[in-house]
Amino acid sequence: MILSRTTQYAIQALIYMATQPPNVAVLNRTIAECLRSPPTYLAKILQELCKGKLLYSFRGKQGGFCLRESGDKINLMQIVRLTEGPAFTEDCVLGLKVCSEKTACPMHVKWWPIKQEIVKLLQSQTLEMLAAMVASGKYQLTDFPHAVLGDLNDPDRAKITA
Repeated sequence: MILSRTTQYAIQALIYMATQPPNVAVLNRTIAECLRSPPTYLAKILQELCKGKLLYSFRGKQGGFCLRESGDKINLMQIVRLTEGPAFTEDCVLGLKVCSEKTACPMHVKWWPIKQEIVKLLQSQTLEMLAAMVASGKYQLTDFPHAVLGDLNDPDRAKITA
């Protein structure tokens, strides 16, 4: 898979929050139980999402995390940029320090269009869309992001992105 476990947990946690009533704080441990993820690891991820201005965090007895904006305003690419960093879209697939149109690696010509398709796909998927898939019972929360990315050459992919 092209996304790190950190990114997968971030996406799953945000989809979970998008299924909750607006402006209701959810405890880290509640999300961690649902995702079957380590609570301390998830807490660090959620704090990074707060720094990235996707979440609010609240301290105290009624504390927790909630989305800053509605799920229709947050797409997967925003999440991936925060968790994977700029390397996700900018670095060479072979790990070369210099790779561009002028100084292309052997994979550049073939990888560049695939990378652009992945970015387009991630930009087109909002939390609201993914939360609706979970709420409908079509997918379980832990199916994401694999359910969205799947095989980019799969003709049935249009079913998910529509």
